[in-house]
Amino acid sequence: MMMNRFKIQGARYKAKGPRFSQRGFTLVEMIMVIVITGIIGGMVAVFLKAPIQQYMDVSRRADMTDIADTALRRIGRDVRLALPNSVQVHTSGSGTSTVYYLDFLETTGGGRYRRDVGGSNDILDFTKPDSSFEVLGAMPAFSAGDQVVVYNLGISGADAYAGDNRSSWVSTAAPIVNIAPFQFPFDSPSARFQIVHEQVRYICNPVAHTLTRYSLGTAIVAPSATVPGVVGSLLANNVSSCRFAYDAFVVAQRAGLVTMNLGITESGETVTLYSADHVSNVP
Repeated sequence: MMMNRFKIQGARYKAKGPRFSQRGFTLVEMIMVIVITGIIGGMVAVFLKAPIQQYMDVSRRADMTDIADTALRRIGRDVRLALPNSVQVHTSGSGTSTVYYLDFLETTGGGRYRRDVGGSNDILDFTKPDSSFEVLGAMPAFSAGDQVVVYNLGISGADAYAGDNRSSWVSTAAPIVNIAPFQFPFDSPSARFQIVHEQVRYICNPVAHTLTRYSLGTAIVAPSATVPGVVGSLLANNVSSCRFAYDAFVVAQRAGLVTMNLGITESGETVTLYSADHVSNVP
């Protein structure tokens, strides 16, 4: 009797089967989750916005500073190699639209020439056109197109721009340097000569927002407020302000000073740097 009762209950259980509760998310619950997630995301964005914006601002200022600093360092490195008394500054325009032009003759070296009889007896003769002279000491390096300049004073009669005191290099056979026949007007008190490699012109144009370096090569021309007819090398863009100035007699009469201001503007912020470089004017 007991066994039959268990069999009957087992049969009932099999007939009905186990009962499971199945229930998913409702549309209201999903919307509430989306709304809450949006609120949390908005709060996080509010707290992160200021640090992220600050990072971007600092990065942009650092980039502008680096651009201005690199450009001024390049100019400074160049003018320190300028031929004595060859640096000149010109301007065009006025006010905030002033365009600055910085010209100089870049040298690659120099040395001392023989002025008294001795050694090879090949002196540099200043009484007539001469085509060779002996170098005292180490022979400097020459390259095609180089020109030899003696005692450049930057004045009429002794101006390398005008060709008063420069002659083209022809060849070298140590200790002799051969040049195109030329009569130099003045003897250097220290018997020094310089090697001019090229003329360089920097143009800072706040109207075009550019700072450009132009290499004029050996085709030396008078400095002026004009754009050369050659392709220049862009040193900086986003230029909002600039100024070049040159004092030829900052220390007695043998040292000049080139001062430069360069402003870079981006996203409404401006970084302005100042630089000053001494130029030796001992011819």
